[in-house]
Amino acid sequence: MAQRGATTTETPTPDALRPSGSLLANLSDELRRHPPFDEMDPAHVSAFVAASRQAYYAPGEPVVAPEDGPVRELFFIRRGAVTGKRGLSEVSGGAFQYEAGDLFPISAVLAQRAPTTLYHATEDTFVLVIAAEDMRALAQRSPPFGDFLNRRILKFLELSRAALQVAYSSQALAEQSLETPLVELVGHKAPVSCAPHTPLREVLGQMHERRIGSMLVVDGVGAPMGILTRSDVLGRVALPQVPLDAPVSAVMVQPVHSLPHDATAQDAALAMSTHGIRHVPVTRGGRLVGIVSERDLFALQRLSLKQVSSSIRNATSVDTLRVVAHDIRRFARTLLGQGVQARQLTALISHLNDALTTRLIELVAERHGLSLAGACWLALGSEGRSEQTIATDQDNALIRPEGSDPSHYLAFAREVNQALDDCGYPLCKGGVMAGNPELCLTLSQWRERFALWIEHGSPKDLLNASIFFDFRPLAGDETLAQALREEMMEHARTTPRFLKQLALNGLAHEAPLNWLGNIDTTAVGGHDTLDIKLQGTAIFVDVARLYALAHGVSATNTRERLETVGPLLGVPAHEAQAWIGGFDYLQLLRLHAQLDGTTVGDNPNRIAVDTLNDIDRRILKETLRVLRALQQRLKLDYDR
Repeated sequence: MAQRGATTTETPTPDALRPSGSLLANLSDELRRHPPFDEMDPAHVSAFVAASRQAYYAPGEPVVAPEDGPVRELFFIRRGAVTGKRGLSEVSGGAFQYEAGDLFPISAVLAQRAPTTLYHATEDTFVLVIAAEDMRALAQRSPPFGDFLNRRILKFLELSRAALQVAYSSQALAEQSLETPLVELVGHKAPVSCAPHTPLREVLGQMHERRIGSMLVVDGVGAPMGILTRSDVLGRVALPQVPLDAPVSAVMVQPVHSLPHDATAQDAALAMSTHGIRHVPVTRGGRLVGIVSERDLFALQRLSLKQVSSSIRNATSVDTLRVVAHDIRRFARTLLGQGVQARQLTALISHLNDALTTRLIELVAERHGLSLAGACWLALGSEGRSEQTIATDQDNALIRPEGSDPSHYLAFAREVNQALDDCGYPLCKGGVMAGNPELCLTLSQWRERFALWIEHGSPKDLLNASIFFDFRPLAGDETLAQALREEMMEHARTTPRFLKQLALNGLAHEAPLNWLGNIDTTAVGGHDTLDIKLQGTAIFVDVARLYALAHGVSATNTRERLETVGPLLGVPAHEAQAWIGGFDYLQLLRLHAQLDGTTVGDNPNRIAVDTLNDIDRRILKETLRVLRALQQRLKLDYDR
């Protein structure tokens, strides 16, 4: 076997030499093909190379070992591969492989500790090795390098999103990103406003002279009180024949729905959609600083969130809603082209699906002569978590009034289920729908059902928990769902045996990494594939649900659960951010494949891993590593 860490240029040699002057430029060019060097100043890349030595490791030769003590060098792989296995890697169920372009072991070097894993070469491997002190000095001089070392997985996510946005830029129909803070949209131009006692004649004159579509009414300290828009003039001023000498406060619309300056364009879009408005005042410390209009958000879009929402609210038939459901998918593609994050995109898709379902429920309930005053339609599964992707079937249930005739509500629910199917939301193959007699129950019956699942904890009960425990009220009396959730959460939290069963059930599917630490794929249709839901997002969802139940966290959204339970578990902020970033990335991969029609076979969640670009493949493997570490934490907490 060759000498461990033998220094080399291209072939093994025992001489410990820094890269020669003739190699420095070539090596710098080579590094700039990989993150984070592709974002670094060329002089800083050259400094990394100049401070490095080259080394070679033969297949099977150890590179870094726990018994070596604190790690004093950082390794960059030029060619070959290095696998880490032992210690925590064994506990978490396998190894992890670093390939050409990877830096390791970042965490151990930053923490100045011994590694918990033995790293060894799996093939002829050539590396650049930089001393820890030189690494830290460079991190101080180069922000991209320092940021990458501290936020590796999050940095990969940013690179992946950037690449995706470029790929979709030709399809994007808008200039603004929905992540833009509202303060950037309103700029520094002072908003036009008036006092509540201002005469209508003066208000309308200013609107006409300034060619603005609205006038905000503010109090003595500048806080928004109301608004008058051009569309309000006909119904509130002209037709009622309100004298133009009357104060604007007599006709202004109130309350006015405003947002703080640090809210995003997405927040404004959702507010417009929810309240049926076209303008949103922006405040700082409660005082008006600007106003955002629908035109500001979607200046170049043919299709806006409010337009889709308005079409849903005004729909009078399932045929109309079927067309609007297609618009939801078109709108999702537009937003993906803007570079909108997965969490925002799934929230917007879920919002529109909620609106469509609610309108359907209203239409069908009216046709059946039913009142939802004592009933509540529940969204389950991904819809309950507000995490729907494009390819989603139905998961819903119904709380019907005590003493009601079940046949009336079953007929109503079945018609809603069929109408949703007509709109492109397929009937659930497992029958998890409100039209199923077992899922159309009174509140007392639902309480008994949840108590039974928690007390028994059979495999079927655990499956039901994964579906039903993420319920969210969609239409009807929301207090019924709130009462059910509070009782269910308290029962689950105080039943340790049930929590342990949920944990063991969540460990049944391991993160798909093979014994070498590579992505463990399945050959389908001539591609190396992965079910990104079953083998990825579902594991995050299960773990987040368990920890949320154990700590009394009422949120149903996976991201919100992870954000909340991280501090409760005493997890470092960067680790919790990696959980969230990894989950968001897997959701983005699903959306990308579904919108592009590149999923494999008839499974809308199976992607071809071998067609991913280098950045996406790397971040996928990093995400699966984070997922495996999260499962390891779950195992240590519950499988003892």
